[in-house]
Amino acid sequence: MRARHDLVDVKTHRIVPVLPAAVLGAAALVLVAGPASAHVTVNPSEVPGGGYSKLTFRVPTESDTASTTKLQVYFPTRPTLESVSVKPHPGWTAKVSKHGGTVTRITWTPNAPADRIKPGEFDEFDVSVGPLPQSGTVTFKALQTYSDGSVVRWIEPTKPGQPEPAHPAPVLTITPSASAGPAATGTETGGSSNSGGGSRTGPWILSIVAVVLAVGALANSFRRRA
Repeated sequence: MRARHDLVDVKTHRIVPVLPAAVLGAAALVLVAGPASAHVTVNPSEVPGGGYSKLTFRVPTESDTASTTKLQVYFPTRPTLESVSVKPHPGWTAKVSKHGGTVTRITWTPNAPADRIKPGEFDEFDVSVGPLPQSGTVTFKALQTYSDGSVVRWIEPTKPGQPEPAHPAPVLTITPSASAGPAATGTETGGSSNSGGGSRTGPWILSIVAVVLAVGALANSFRRRA
C-alpha cells in the first residue's frame, strides 16, 4: 500500500491528511483557467498565400437556453476576394450579398426549427475563396443570432501582446507561398538530369567507334588477301 504523508495538528493532535501534489496542481489549474468559452472561428486559421483555399466557419452555441438561428459572415473589402463560392449545407440556406460583383456577406439561416444549432452543439459552414493575398491577415467579422433575439457580435480585433477580447473576430493568417523553393529545386534536378543524359550517350559513342574500327580491320583483311 502507498504510504500516506499526513500532518499532525500540534494543538489538537488530530491527523490532517495531505492531498497529493498532482491533485493540488490540477485543482489550481482549473481555478486559474476557469471555464473555457467557445468562439466563432475560421478553420484552418493559417493557409499559404497566392492560391485558393477551403475555409470552414465553426459556430458553437454558447447559450444554455437558446439555439443559433442565423450566422452572418462579413468578407473584407481590403483585400477583396475575387472568387467566393458556398458549399451547400443540409438544413440551411445561404444568401450571398455582393457589392460591385464582390462578395461582402454570406448569411446562413436554418430551414426549420429542428435545423437550428441547439445548446451544447456546434455546426460548420464551408466556403471556397481565392485568390488569397501573398501574406498578411484577413479578418472575417461575424454576427451570431439566437432564438431569444440576442445577437453576439464577433467583431473585436485581437492585438498582439494583449489578452484575447471577449468576442474576437475570426482571423485568417496567410503565410508567404514557398513556390520559389520547388522551382529552384526543379532547375537543379533538370541540370542533374541533363548530365545524366550525357553519361547515357557515352556508351553509344563508344559502340559507334568500335563498329568503325571493326569495319576498318575487316577492310584491311580483304586487302591483304587480294
